[in-house]
Amino acid sequence: MHVRAVAVATTALLGVALTAPLSHARADGAGDDGPTVVAHRGASGYAPENTLAAVDRAAELGIRWVENDVQRTRDGELVVVHDESLARTTDVEEVFPDRSPWKVKDFTAAEIARLDAGSWFGPEYAGARVPTLEQYLNRLDRNHQKLLLELKSPGLYPGIEQQTLKVLANEGWLDRPHVAGRLVVQSFDADSIRTVHALKPAVKTGFLGTPAVSELPAYAEFADQINPSHSTLSMSYVSSVHAFTGPHGRPLEVLTWTVNDAEAARRVAGYEVDGVISNKPDVVRDALD
Repeated sequence: MHVRAVAVATTALLGVALTAPLSHARADGAGDDGPTVVAHRGASGYAPENTLAAVDRAAELGIRWVENDVQRTRDGELVVVHDESLARTTDVEEVFPDRSPWKVKDFTAAEIARLDAGSWFGPEYAGARVPTLEQYLNRLDRNHQKLLLELKSPGLYPGIEQQTLKVLANEGWLDRPHVAGRLVVQSFDADSIRTVHALKPAVKTGFLGTPAVSELPAYAEFADQINPSHSTLSMSYVSSVHAFTGPHGRPLEVLTWTVNDAEAARRVAGYEVDGVISNKPDVVRDALD
């Protein structure tokens, strides 16, 4: 086992309680012994992804953990949207027909605020907007929800790690209660997560992907979670991840994505994953109950 005893001392020095493992927060999951259920981009199977409506739908379903994606506008605002292009989930092609390929980074926050981010999903969501990260955090706080925040394509946005942490701090999300059990920052970019850990060691972090078992010691230096696609998982791999200790002195966790049916949910739960990320979190929760 890869031991990081120094992390415990570092956390104590910062005056922050060790982050509780997701699997110990059973009110968020499927049952006393089951994995935590996370609403992917909000309850995106029932409302337009990454909108406040999707956050609220997850809350209505009783889902406490919500995942989102963060990118940066041309004028430096952090917004919650998945794709690098705005075309799939907004009416940007109609509002700005001459701005192809409609990249998030090429639009100002004010321009993005004009876009309809709900009609593509259904007429009842017409007028939904792309939220800023501040708006998203405030809605989660209002709903007493928790956040798995993904830094999307951080290579496009130099310094986004520090900027995201600043917004989190300004909105009260780096206080003891949030850091101890309501926040995880993740990315497909290992260097980005390593940067987050270096800037704020108390913040729990996750790497999106399936590193080779031989690479896990290196990831355990800066990541608390290894979060792979469910199609890449096996019981032996999950067991191997759990054998390593992360930077907060606890076994590495495994959250898997994107599981939307009962059969797949039961399969990955049998691998003893710590969390299941789903567009239809109620389907997963009910299957595992």
